[in-house]
Amino acid sequence: MSGQVLHVGTVLLCAHGGSAKPIAPFPRVLLSGQPAVTTAGPWAITGCNLAVLPATPCVTGHFTTGADRVLAGGSPLALFTGTSSCIPTGTPMTPVSAQTRVVAEG
Repeated sequence: MSGQVLHVGTVLLCAHGGSAKPIAPFPRVLLSGQPAVTTAGPWAITGCNLAVLPATPCVTGHFTTGADRVLAGGSPLALFTGTSSCIPTGTPMTPVSAQTRVVAEG
């Protein structure tokens, strides 16, 4: 399924409302003037509202699937429609908004 390629300015949330930001974007590929994000890089999650004890809130996340044929630095680009997971909860991260000009098949 095709989807918008994610970049540093993408708004991404954990399942509990925490904000996710890429830790290691790929600076050699720019989308709307901002570095692209690959599936290789982790995402830092802040503000996770998981307050049920003894559960641990979402701290990091990663994409498990991305673009099929579009790579940056040897890793698939992360897509709006890609599959992701938060650590340690295992819940998905949900993209809210992303750039709309570049689309890749995933």
